[in-house]
Amino acid sequence: MNAPFLPAPTLLDTARRMVPRYTSYPTAPHFSAKVDAGTYGGWLEKVRETGEAISLYLHVPFCRTICNYCGCTTKAALRDDPVRAYAAVIHDEIALLADRLGPVAVSHIHWGGGTPNILPPDCFAAIVQDLQDRFRFRPDMEHAIELDPRHVTAEGARRLAALGINRASLGVQTLDPAVQKAIARIQPLPVVEASFAALREAGITAINADLMYGLPLQNLDVIRDTTERVVELRPSRFAIFGYAHVPWMKSHQRLIDEATLPDAEARIRQAALAREILEDSGYVEIGIDHFALPDDPLTAAQNEGRLHRNFQGYTDDAATTLIGIGASSISKTPWGFVQNAPDNHGWRRAIESGRLPTARGKAYEGDDRLRADVIEELLCRFEVSLTEVAARHGETLEAFSEDIRRLAPLERAGWVATEGGRVRILRHRHEIARVVASEFDAYLGRGGRHSAAV
Repeated sequence: MNAPFLPAPTLLDTARRMVPRYTSYPTAPHFSAKVDAGTYGGWLEKVRETGEAISLYLHVPFCRTICNYCGCTTKAALRDDPVRAYAAVIHDEIALLADRLGPVAVSHIHWGGGTPNILPPDCFAAIVQDLQDRFRFRPDMEHAIELDPRHVTAEGARRLAALGINRASLGVQTLDPAVQKAIARIQPLPVVEASFAALREAGITAINADLMYGLPLQNLDVIRDTTERVVELRPSRFAIFGYAHVPWMKSHQRLIDEATLPDAEARIRQAALAREILEDSGYVEIGIDHFALPDDPLTAAQNEGRLHRNFQGYTDDAATTLIGIGASSISKTPWGFVQNAPDNHGWRRAIESGRLPTARGKAYEGDDRLRADVIEELLCRFEVSLTEVAARHGETLEAFSEDIRRLAPLERAGWVATEGGRVRILRHRHEIARVVASEFDAYLGRGGRHSAAV
């Protein structure tokens, strides 16, 4: 049967399509309570049996203030008391995990939030020591943390370095005063410069800078100024994220005047300008929204075909198991995904009762792994051999016949090629990669709302 004729798309219409970010597949809206603590416990014991190294993600859901643009699971904490109470429960969760995993090797640790360094120094140090006592840190382990430049001090940077932190991601976002006021995040350039200097003086030289486009009041001049100024600080990596306006999920985003948000065409131009500046400055494009210096490990991973994508973005982490610790954190295992209870109280109650704080998850079934591989390759390399992926999973190219048909409008537009069992994104790669990936998503349309592709 011939595919129905669909007109060639316009770039703007394609960029407006609401699709997942695909940091996992299946995506979080399709997790359910069918995966419970018992299921997860069984998966952890199987991880132990493999003897393979794992990665850890620790979520600290607290900030001193909440930025208007924030899409993270976090809450304001003006005092240390709730943060200390949270840290105490983290130790109990680590113990529950260690009972099932044993002294497994750890290849990567990533701290996210929130603002991870909101943890009082003694609490932070105690958690690191607990992890080190229960697991085996590999000598080449990457130990990364996300930081708010407004809360980086020389003393704090030295403490982080002493605990083994060897990579930091700084949330710069924008340097424009008007935009900063609109998003309730005031951090002038000298604050950002001081955070870079403090980290480098402490010996943490692998520094990532996160920038955003699509924020209220942003225009091309603002994007150019911010990007060029941060390039002068020469971070190891950049991540250029589009602001996801999802006020139905994050009520504080209603504080942003929607009339001040750039439209789809402006967002495309802003992202393109940032990319152009970074590439002209010697950074290598990594996937749809990351950049790295030529000698960075992420660049080597891309060149050698070892690039992966997970909840933290693009990574050279080859571990097949990522264990999330803390409220709302998500774990990935070879058998499926698990998410902890998203609210601190529910997470704490489960742990204090001696149970893993699993709220929901998704076990791989059917062709989930097959489609996950296709989506990851498209987002990491902008092309995929469907024939090779199918063969790895004991399938044939016919498994993708309907998906290929749905790509016909993009192929007629000259943006995608599908010849020889291979899909290649030829034009507008950054704008349409998530859209192309979504055509291989068997769950799309079965619930969940997403942000625009650009």
